[in-house]
Amino acid sequence: MSSCVFIDLSGTLHVGRQPLPGAIEAVERLRNAGYRVRFVSNTSSKSRRRLLGALQKIGFDIAYDELFTAPLVVHRYLQHHRLRPFLLVHPDLVEEFTDLPQNDPDAVVVGCALEHFTYANLNRAFRLLKQGARLIATGRTACFEGKNGLQLDAGPFVAALEYAADTEALVLGKPSAGFFETAMEEFSCPGERITMIGDDAASDVGGAMAAGMRGILVQTGKYRPGDEDKIGQPGAIVVPDMAAAVERILRKE
Repeated sequence: MSSCVFIDLSGTLHVGRQPLPGAIEAVERLRNAGYRVRFVSNTSSKSRRRLLGALQKIGFDIAYDELFTAPLVVHRYLQHHRLRPFLLVHPDLVEEFTDLPQNDPDAVVVGCALEHFTYANLNRAFRLLKQGARLIATGRTACFEGKNGLQLDAGPFVAALEYAADTEALVLGKPSAGFFETAMEEFSCPGERITMIGDDAASDVGGAMAAGMRGILVQTGKYRPGDEDKIGQPGAIVVPDMAAAVERILRKE
């Protein structure tokens, strides 16, 4: 039986600035039933402080220490290895890294920079990589569901830099095993007691199940018919939305 529930954010709880129907109430049902809830996300277009503010503004009761994000893992890696990053990220994420030296970069960090994936920024990253800098990414996710439909995430730009610079990125967000293992350690909960809920079949559900968790795929956000085939792990549960996912957990199915 699960005692901790990991929940993805964009596409699972909200799309843009709108909570998905029933999602706020579903989170509260889990809390009231005694489950430890944590929010585990590759979101890299905002710092945790900004992300928390945005989530609270649309009605979610979330504490800062309940957020576990890919940029947090990237920061810890840079700090541990004493790397100086060039940040190919959205300006709203920059504050996560202000305590790190950034002169003479020896690492390129790629997050979801959105409109800041300019030729000039990509070309600088490319040149640094050709000079020997390490390529580090928050994730390989191809796209996410925005308020106006699907939008490109960081993954395609990571792939472009890998190809151009003939290198391989170190991916520290979902679906990497290291990301999920670090999250388990952070919240002191073993995989067999965790259920992961998300809208990305491979990154959320497949990655979590490969790390020993239970996985529930919601048919919201970026989900498209047939995504179940991308999970790559047996035994996943597929439900229409967050409310249905919580119902399955509470019924202990």
